[in-house]
Amino acid sequence: MALWPTLFTSVDPLRTDPANAFLPPSTEHLFGTDQSGRDVFSRVVHGAQYSLGVGFGATTIAVVIGLVIGALSALAPRAVDGAIMRGTDILLAFPEFLIALVVIAILGPGPVNVAVAVTIGAIPVYLRLARAETRTQLTADHVEAARLLGIGSARVLTRHVLPATASPLLVLATIGIGTAIIAAAGLSFLGLGPTEPTPEWGLILSGGRNFLGRAWWIAVFPGLAITATVVSATIIGRTLRARSEGRDGS
Repeated sequence: MALWPTLFTSVDPLRTDPANAFLPPSTEHLFGTDQSGRDVFSRVVHGAQYSLGVGFGATTIAVVIGLVIGALSALAPRAVDGAIMRGTDILLAFPEFLIALVVIAILGPGPVNVAVAVTIGAIPVYLRLARAETRTQLTADHVEAARLLGIGSARVLTRHVLPATASPLLVLATIGIGTAIIAAAGLSFLGLGPTEPTPEWGLILSGGRNFLGRAWWIAVFPGLAITATVVSATIIGRTLRARSEGRDGS
């Protein structure tokens, strides 16, 4: 749906029809219509592009930044490494969503700032793991062998240490995508992200909360989309983690 929304619906998610507002789910409108007469199914389908885009984009950038800073921290002098880790510990003491809220309070609301806030909130988790994995890889037998063969430190780091360090980060990132989607949807629900009439899951959910008694479908279907996506990402991530650790994963 995120890649090719037109394969699932040809209805314009922004087209309003006040005469057909609050129509219940039917064959013509699978998820009903909202308070402006817009097709909820079309808005949920097109909303996948934004919500998953923020989830994948923020997680990817957070992994890259976390990998770089974590690796540099592992290689840095003890004082620098200690300062970075203490700062990371402080950030890890707070939920990612709370950190994202603080960033939004500083940068201001908006779709771009939401993506930035979600990215910053996710970095500490990947940074700590990258630092731990880098320190482990630096003492691995193949790295020691490469050094004995006269391979330079920079080449050892880029060809042996970082690729091995990135593997567990990518597994963790699969779970992190779901967390990023929830954080982005939560910020949009609070009115800190995209504005109407953008078809974004959190924003659609926010718009339907005042009509739950009259038109439950406006909020329920985007909520189910968020839930299904996050649960799916979490299951995939936990399965990949179990396999990487040599466990069954069931």
